[in-house]
Amino acid sequence: MTTLEGTAQTPRSPRVSFRLERAELLKLRKSRGVWIPTAILTVGVIAIMYTAVELFHVSNSTKYGPAGGTINFGHAIMLMGQIAGMIAAALVGAAAGTQDLSSGVFRDLVSTGRSRTRLFLARIPGGLALLLPLMAAAYALAAVLSVVLAGGLATPSVTLFIKAGLYVLFSAGIVYVIALGLGSLVGSRAATISILIAYLIPIQAILRSISVLGRARDGLLSVAVERISPLPPPDRHDIINMSLATSLIVLAFWVAIFGGLGLWRTRTRDA
Repeated sequence: MTTLEGTAQTPRSPRVSFRLERAELLKLRKSRGVWIPTAILTVGVIAIMYTAVELFHVSNSTKYGPAGGTINFGHAIMLMGQIAGMIAAALVGAAAGTQDLSSGVFRDLVSTGRSRTRLFLARIPGGLALLLPLMAAAYALAAVLSVVLAGGLATPSVTLFIKAGLYVLFSAGIVYVIALGLGSLVGSRAATISILIAYLIPIQAILRSISVLGRARDGLLSVAVERISPLPPPDRHDIINMSLATSLIVLAFWVAIFGGLGLWRTRTRDA
């Protein structure tokens, strides 16, 4: 006679279900070459920016305004959303996509019978669990200093604070997944970071300034990310008009292409 005890299955606890994700986060946290530069590019950059602007204001208040206010908050959001924040996301994504290969662990993981798709997908929440808290801390610092150091200047509204915070986290997540996919495809952390930094900073700036490209510039990552920002860019002459729907479609294509390539390479790579 069969018993209920013999047929019952033990439910899996959340800790067991997310074991791979927690392992990915632990590997990134243990790497000083990942979390220290990421902390500098997020919290450190914001602290340096507001400190520098405030020192200029203290030394010559008639020439330089207070460090807080909406305008400087917009500069901080641009730093986090399109410059330093993107580089930080690229750094973490490149490390997450290549660390198993560089350490020789990938062969051992595959030999245990784990799904390669599962291994790749686990790196998404694992890396974001390191990146997004640092981005959130940097944003919180910028939000607080924009009010504390306003010195009578207009400060952002609560709605703007919420929209800007979501924008910073969303843009960082997009670049992270792109970097993860590229890193998994290339297999080299240094090459991945070099490619992304070259594209994110000089190449995009050159391409978006070539007006003859017309609507083709809508496909640039920086243009699509800039469109979803709740704050206009500091240089209004640099604006490339595009609809919100188009920008979301462009970002979805970037994620799908590089995420798909990274997944394909992880599934087909020789162990």
